[in-house]
Amino acid sequence: MNHSNATQMDILNKEIIQQTFYKLLPQHAFKNPVMACVWIGTVLTIVATLMGSTSFGFGILLSLILLVTVLFANYAEAVAEAKGRGQASSLRQARENLTANKIADLNATPMVISANLLKKDDLVIIKAGEIVPADGEIIQGFATINESAVTGESAPVLREANTDRSGVIGGTKVLSDQIIVRVSNEAGNSFLDRMIALVEGANRQKTPNEIALSILLNIMTITFIVVVATLPFIGSMVGIKISLVMLIALLVCLIPTTIGGLLPAIGIAGMNRALKANVLAKSGKAVEVAGDIDVLLLDKTGTITYGDRQATAFYPLAGVSPSELRQAAMLTSFADPTPEGKSVVSLGKEMGESIREPKDAEFIQFSASTRLSGVDLARGQKIRKGAVNAILKFTQQEIKDNIELKARVEQVASKGATPLVVASNHTILGVIELSDVIKQGIKERFALLREMGIKTIMVTGDNPLTAAAIAAEAGVDDYIAEARPEDKLACIRKEQAAGKLVAMVGDGTNDAPALAQADIGLAMNSGTQAAKEAGNMVDLDSDPTKLLDVVEIGKQQLITRGALTTFSLANDVSKYFVILPALFAVAIPQLDVLNILQLSSPSSAVISALIFNALIIPMLIPLALKGVQFKPASALQLLRRNMLIYGLGGVVFPFIAIKLIDFVVSLWI
Repeated sequence: MNHSNATQMDILNKEIIQQTFYKLLPQHAFKNPVMACVWIGTVLTIVATLMGSTSFGFGILLSLILLVTVLFANYAEAVAEAKGRGQASSLRQARENLTANKIADLNATPMVISANLLKKDDLVIIKAGEIVPADGEIIQGFATINESAVTGESAPVLREANTDRSGVIGGTKVLSDQIIVRVSNEAGNSFLDRMIALVEGANRQKTPNEIALSILLNIMTITFIVVVATLPFIGSMVGIKISLVMLIALLVCLIPTTIGGLLPAIGIAGMNRALKANVLAKSGKAVEVAGDIDVLLLDKTGTITYGDRQATAFYPLAGVSPSELRQAAMLTSFADPTPEGKSVVSLGKEMGESIREPKDAEFIQFSASTRLSGVDLARGQKIRKGAVNAILKFTQQEIKDNIELKARVEQVASKGATPLVVASNHTILGVIELSDVIKQGIKERFALLREMGIKTIMVTGDNPLTAAAIAAEAGVDDYIAEARPEDKLACIRKEQAAGKLVAMVGDGTNDAPALAQADIGLAMNSGTQAAKEAGNMVDLDSDPTKLLDVVEIGKQQLITRGALTTFSLANDVSKYFVILPALFAVAIPQLDVLNILQLSSPSSAVISALIFNALIIPMLIPLALKGVQFKPASALQLLRRNMLIYGLGGVVFPFIAIKLIDFVVSLWI
């Protein structure tokens, strides 16, 4: 470890220790009712000891143990928050001291200002070698950008205006060309600013499951407070006097202090794990809901397949020469900015065509709604290229009337490729074959999701035959062919109406309604601002398959909280067998049957139980932060594993640990 790293670690450790003691202040301590009881118990034990209600040494020792218990709980939360601050610091540093070349309009002279003065909808011009001053969308130009300051990935990415990869983020570096960006947020209120606050824990909201568990823990705590408070009255009836110090010790052992102390750390750590995977979640709720997902809606292109479909063959129909089809296809692709469109031009050139872009022609850009691109030539010829149904609609034909076209389309689709049809006016010229490749390992991942009871639905604009071939090869449960943006929205609503939680991924403006409707909407960082605002998660790597990782992170979050809750409550059962005989065995000999550990003395038993109660919190901090190891399994299998490892283990382990602690304590008391 070099000197710089050692210094940073020293600063981080000092910060954690400061926060651990700072959280002892009442305004912070009382945010966690369970640990607040221990905090109050510490104060009361000190007061009772000073008033002489118990021996001074015994009282002070109990007070110190209770104080350490609170400090360990504070330490767990401080460590989790520090990890979040450490992960967020690089994001913040990437945008410090930035300047911007602001322009009033596309033709104005740039004016250099501080990036902090930028406002929403301001225009900035960014040249090669400069840092993007704020989040926004490219409205003119294209550029390669180094996003390593944000994503950690050094490979440059292409961002281009008027595409679904037009989004740029503050702190990234333009490597080539020049772009004009429209700022999408006010200074200090960018997407990353909000994410940093969430990751650091400053604005972290509790998830529904965490709130439910907190309510349960609070009810248990109140119940045990009432029980312990009534013990002196019950004891006086049978001639048993119980000191305030012993009552506090009993209460602390009864209430679920372990999970109470670790609960905030578990919640913060879940968001930290998401950030470590380069996923920014707008709330902890989003991370946790991902663990309950029933249906995954996935685009075929870029998620199930590599997404770089390339034109690999031309199939002219009878009466059409190969050159005529190739030239027509190339003409329709000059205005098609998609990789598929560019590959049509490249393939045509490779096959010897040298056609030039026509003058005085009106180009029809590709649209997701029309699923066509093309050109209207000056001499009145209209050439179109697009999906089968779109071309049939354009030429006013039926597939059943063109047997050769149907055969060609089925031939291409049966190979898992995508057929594009080319037409000139009302004449269909032929078919282009677009080939894509299924990602390695994707079928195995879908099989694991199926084991967890998650249904996968592939969404594609391909025709049903192509969609069926790819769906079978990829191993998805269902598919939607020839899908339009509204079809995604309809599918999500249908599944939600059946009581299912749905997740989907998207990057374009036309994905925004579906992303907003889905319970988990994972937007791509490279995508449009509308998509990022609509989703409740953003993938900094812009990798659509990250949705599968998000589900695993959410599952791990739920499993971790469930496992530690089970372990904590099981611990309490063991502590009952330690503390109750210590308090009542002398006055009620029959209770000695519960003293199965045969501890040295009542005082030793109480101290040993409290020491274990304190030490178990820091012992479980690494597990709370790292998370329980995730293995795909059904809910029943997970429950059995939890009960066996964390339930049975949570009962047995305290007996062994407390017996060992008692052996050591008895040497000193």
